[in-house]
Amino acid sequence: MSKRLRSSEVCADCSGPDPSWASVNRGTFICDECCSVHRSLGRHISQVRHLKHTPWPPTLLQMVETLYNNGANSIWEHSLLDPASIMSGRRKANPQDKVHPNKAEFIRAKYQMLAFVHRLPCRDDDSVTAKDLSKQLHSSVRTGNLETCLRLLSLGAQANFFHPEKGNTPLHVASKAGQILQAELLAVYGADPGTQDSSGKTPVDYARQGGHQELAERLVEIQYELTDRLAFYLCGRKPDHKNGQHFIIPQMADSSLDLSELAKAAKKKLQSLSNHLFEELAMDVYDEVDRRETDAVWLATQNHSTLVTETTVVPFLPVNPEYSSTRNQGRQKLARFNAHEFATLVIDILSDAKRRQQGSPLSSSKDNVELILKTVSHQHSIESQDNDQPDYDSVASDEDTDLETTASKANRQKSLDSDLSDGPVTVQEFLEVKNALVASEAKIQQLMKVNNNLSDELRIMQKKLLGKDAN
Repeated sequence: MSKRLRSSEVCADCSGPDPSWASVNRGTFICDECCSVHRSLGRHISQVRHLKHTPWPPTLLQMVETLYNNGANSIWEHSLLDPASIMSGRRKANPQDKVHPNKAEFIRAKYQMLAFVHRLPCRDDDSVTAKDLSKQLHSSVRTGNLETCLRLLSLGAQANFFHPEKGNTPLHVASKAGQILQAELLAVYGADPGTQDSSGKTPVDYARQGGHQELAERLVEIQYELTDRLAFYLCGRKPDHKNGQHFIIPQMADSSLDLSELAKAAKKKLQSLSNHLFEELAMDVYDEVDRRETDAVWLATQNHSTLVTETTVVPFLPVNPEYSSTRNQGRQKLARFNAHEFATLVIDILSDAKRRQQGSPLSSSKDNVELILKTVSHQHSIESQDNDQPDYDSVASDEDTDLETTASKANRQKSLDSDLSDGPVTVQEFLEVKNALVASEAKIQQLMKVNNNLSDELRIMQKKLLGKDAN
């Protein structure tokens, strides 16, 4: 990180000094207090990284730094720059404002509602507008003007848009032109380095063809970002893509859970998921890894004497309104897995991702998915949860959080019956099997404890009887 970043930057949301976090997809630097609000919004709104305590791919940090220094924040605060906004009483937050409700309300309006973004004239067909914007993006990425491309993306341009006349995507264009920072920005917004153009070539092919070796290597890293991140979370190592190693499958030191019938059934159903559902589950687990690691960095960098837990802890993944309520509930349940159970799930996903990508007969080769999710930190984590927080967000509040209720038992039994069959399974059912595994192991431990207590009582009674006989 440059020296300039450490001294003269201010928070994009409240203008506080020395921001220590970045919102990668928004191209801004933010302070701790504002970051606490960003984290509660979810990664679909703001992808946060700590500037010092999270490892950064150099070009990704350079991309965010370039956006910030070139006024990317004005994209999100466009209407606030109008003098009429001051006259109407509309203003941005300042460092003295309270986090709740002042800063929180402003940040939600700014990034979630996009209340201050410049609006295009209304069109009868929004899809036509998005197509026009995407074509403009397609042309713009061959230049180094990042803020123009971010503005187009903020208005609805699609990073993975396939140009019908050109026969390629914006990432193909940026790669051919050697625009590595544009490639970073497009990847943050969902561009796929594995997409083929009308000639069957990928962005990686064009980067190599143009002699842009650093860009080509970075695109390969982005292509394997999901599985790399999961492996790094467990063992602190990444595959050596330069030498053809694309997967690391960590091993559990204690494989007792893997040997249980429930774990075998869960793994079998994971393998039977369609590629689409498997991709969704892998992305949800990826988001949960990000939540746990970001929480660890957050707690490690805060002044604990002034830490206000209820406003800083994110106990489970925030709701993404683009997902179904069932998927959001499944995502939130991931927070309840302890370290061992979560590691087991991660290893199962890594193993099956490798199998699917290598074209095992268990999966349709033409429908294999590229598991790509971008722009997150790579810091080892410790799980952190506040026991006073509810287990689920509002989307799941109608469920009883007690695992031993009659309804939950019935649901688990239904899920287990499904998982022992050969039919298709949903992500929710798979997570229910994992929850059933947790409950089963807990019951076994409880029974063993009771058995030990009974054995102790039996020995005491035997001693007493022997004492009476001796008398």
